[in-house]
This record gives sequence, C-alpha cells and structure tokens, in this order.
Amino acid sequence: MSHIEFAEGLPGIRGPLAFSPATTKPLCDLVEVLLHAPHTLSPAEREMIAAYVSSENDCYYCQTSHGSTAAEHLGGTPRDYQLIDQIKQNYEATSLSDKMKALLAIAGKVQKGGKHVTTEDVERARRHGATDKEIHDTVLIAAAFCLFNRYVDGLGTWQPRDPEFYREVGKQTAGLGYAGRDWTQAPPARTTTSK
Repeated sequence: MSHIEFAEGLPGIRGPLAFSPATTKPLCDLVEVLLHAPHTLSPAEREMIAAYVSSENDCYYCQTSHGSTAAEHLGGTPRDYQLIDQIKQNYEATSLSDKMKALLAIAGKVQKGGKHVTTEDVERARRHGATDKEIHDTVLIAAAFCLFNRYVDGLGTWQPRDPEFYREVGKQTAGLGYAGRDWTQAPPARTTTSK
C-alpha cells in the first residue's frame, strides 16, 4: 500500500504523476529528451542505462519498465529480454560494445554518488568512441533515474510483478515515448501472451 493515496490502478510512477500534475510535464519532458529524442545513442542504449541504474537502486518498477522498453526497441524477442537481464547482472560479460560498457560503468558510478566517477572512467569511454555529449547524457540519465527511482519507491507505489504487464508498457513506451501522454490513465491491458 502506498504511503499516500493515489488513484486506483496506477502503478509505479503513474500514481505520483497523476497526483501532482504541476510536476508531471517537466518530468516527462526531461525523460523524453533523455531517452526518446534523436541522439547518437539509440533509444535502446539510453533505456539500458535507465534500466541498469534502476536495477542498482533496486527499483522494481523502473528497472522492469525501462528494461522492457529497451528490449522492445531492440526487437522484443526473448533474446532481447535476456540481454537486458544480463546487463543488470553483469554488463561486462555481455555482447554490448566496449563504448556501451564504458558508459554503463560511468552510470554505475553515478548511481553510487557523482564523485565516484573518475577521469579514468571518462577516458575509457572516450577511448571506445564516446563523445562528450554521450558522456554528459549518460551522467544525466543516471542522475535522473536516481531521482525517479526514489520518487517511485519513496512513496511506496504499487509495482505489479506480472512480466506481461511490463511487456505491454515497453511496447507502448517504445512506440509513443514519454511526452504528451496521459499518465493519469492505467497502462495498456495485455494484448499478447509471451513471445
């Protein structure tokens, strides 16, 4: 049960967004720019950063919804979902590019505390082709998701455990993004079984 009363049927961040309309637009606009707008990092890569940081913060709703969105951007196959699970367990052992591994290392340091990021971490990312903009945005995504994770968990929001629920959230978000959506509505109903 959440710590304050939210509209019924609104899981995770949807409850707080519906509760506080004045902060919904700026929060959604920020996440739209960070995760969905045109960028040299793909939407899937940026969603991976969000999912990884959320898993490090142990925020079930955010790690699962952003992990599903990343997987759907990749194609939505069982293999894509397995990759996201592997990233959360040990991204260094995955098939991701060296650049993406270096960016995830930076994101993980930010999750612990901004001062944990070292010059060596940044130089590693640059050696593997990361631009200053990609490094900047990785830090900002990681910092923003610490905020979002604490927002969701600090209010004790309802976080469903059905994987199919998150598949549907991932499909919708991969297609529609974050800005201009009605977050006061319940997420989509299940339309498929598993792939």
